[in-house]
Amino acid sequence: MEIRRAETADLEQIMGIYQYAREFMRQTGNPGQWGENFPPRELIEEDIRVRQCYVCAEGEEIQGVFAFILGEDPTYAVIEDGAWLNEEPYGTIHRIASAEGAKGVFAGCITYCKGIIDNLRIDTHRDNKVMQHVIEKAGFQKCGIIHVADGSERLAYQFSLENRTNV
Repeated sequence: MEIRRAETADLEQIMGIYQYAREFMRQTGNPGQWGENFPPRELIEEDIRVRQCYVCAEGEEIQGVFAFILGEDPTYAVIEDGAWLNEEPYGTIHRIASAEGAKGVFAGCITYCKGIIDNLRIDTHRDNKVMQHVIEKAGFQKCGIIHVADGSERLAYQFSLENRTNV
């Protein structure tokens, strides 16, 4: 699986993956995290423009998509019911989604991101049991609760090479 920066030509495939992901979340007991419209097309267009949108591809077929952002994330400035493992520079993974039937997207994403920086943060909705499982399986530690822009809470996780326990 190749991981590369997304291009404008990838947009329709990417939006189709997000549509599938929203339906999958509804079917697995997580209807509220992305609702009917998240992420909006304009956000993905901006992610592509600023070169923080990545795709996992097999040939011409996109199997997954994620945003990877280096630097401080304002969403993570305040953490409740816990603490970050450290305050070292980090990368954040947002909006990760897989195409129907795709395998290995999360693992590929994490391996790619760890190859750039060994201190990563990610969050997910309390109802997203599938994502919680793969995040913890990848060696992330639950650190507390953060709130996203609309005020809703998310479970916050961090992977730090210096703090790893089960990788």
